[in-house]
Amino acid sequence: MTAGPSPLSVRQLNRLRVIETIYRHPATSRAELARHTGLARQTVSTVIDELLGAGIVQEHRAPEDDRPRNTGRPPILLSLVSDAAFAVGLDFGHQHIRVAVCDLSGQPIVDDFSPAEVDYAPTQSLDLAEALVRDALSTAGIERDRLLGVGMDLAAPINRTTGELETNGILPGWHGIRPGAEMEARLGIPVQIENDANAGALGEKLFGAGRGVDDLVYVRLSAGIGAGIILAGRPYHGSLGVAGEIGHVLSDPHGPICRCGNRGCLETIASPVAVAALLERSMNQPVSIPVLLELVAAGHRGARRAVADAGDALGAVLAVLVNILNPQLLLIGGELAAADEVILEPIREAIARSCVTPASTSVRVAAGTLGPRAEVLGAAALILAQSPHTLAQRVKH
Repeated sequence: MTAGPSPLSVRQLNRLRVIETIYRHPATSRAELARHTGLARQTVSTVIDELLGAGIVQEHRAPEDDRPRNTGRPPILLSLVSDAAFAVGLDFGHQHIRVAVCDLSGQPIVDDFSPAEVDYAPTQSLDLAEALVRDALSTAGIERDRLLGVGMDLAAPINRTTGELETNGILPGWHGIRPGAEMEARLGIPVQIENDANAGALGEKLFGAGRGVDDLVYVRLSAGIGAGIILAGRPYHGSLGVAGEIGHVLSDPHGPICRCGNRGCLETIASPVAVAALLERSMNQPVSIPVLLELVAAGHRGARRAVADAGDALGAVLAVLVNILNPQLLLIGGELAAADEVILEPIREAIARSCVTPASTSVRVAAGTLGPRAEVLGAAALILAQSPHTLAQRVKH
């Protein structure tokens, strides 16, 4: 993994403060920049002139509909040039790899996907990801000097000290592997690694249903179950990086053995795989997750009951998080989020039943809005969040 960014001079620090403010508050006037940064207006003007000359910032006027009436000439607003730099997001699911190339606004200009058997094939998966990234960059026509880096997420807890995965049966073939370092060696590009649920939380926070919310929990219902937690606007990882592993919270002491080695974990009861398997046994025929969702949408009584029961079990676990963390928003993502109110309403009812009233009435439960792109956009956002620092160093005088 590459070393952190080098120290900045005072002049670069001023540029950094201005760029960070524009990154967080697009369409900002010079007067607002001075207020947000605490810099003198002349200093702000000097920095803006430098950034305009470097092609990092652009000027524009507010759209007619956004201008207050009878306020005179509208101010000139400033935003980052969206194609001044780019970031790559890589999402490793259990059975897919997805890549997105995003501009500074987070807009994906390339979004590609490939099926993959990831769990037991780390080398092949990393090789495939490398090929997907190179193809995406070639398709987008992006040169190396405009690329900030690669954000990468995997469906397993990540030890933030060693960079290794805490596999515990979740990704059995990846034990001892440092995926970020492996991918960085293949690409020759800085790589930052994150757990998939944490990436999904960041994606929804910046680009989806969590915009403007500083305390939220994002739950990914996929082959496993994990929660990404954002507190006071910042991702929460815990001391080692394994916070949010709610899929391995005890849900039924007499339940089936989980792949982690424990018995009755939540994901053995409420994951899409577990729900589809339950329905498969009752119907005595194969039921894939897409088929499960089709049955739910068609009003199949057994499928809707199975999903609702999963929502109730999930809600009982989430009620503990709501009591402890008091989030403003609880978002459901992953495949099972497509069941919409069939799973959301039992979650709400379980939270209302099990939480103290102030916590249960202050949390909103909803489906994420980014769908399967939440994780890959969140992975790219890991890199975009560092873009102000990199852009501040690009100006050579």
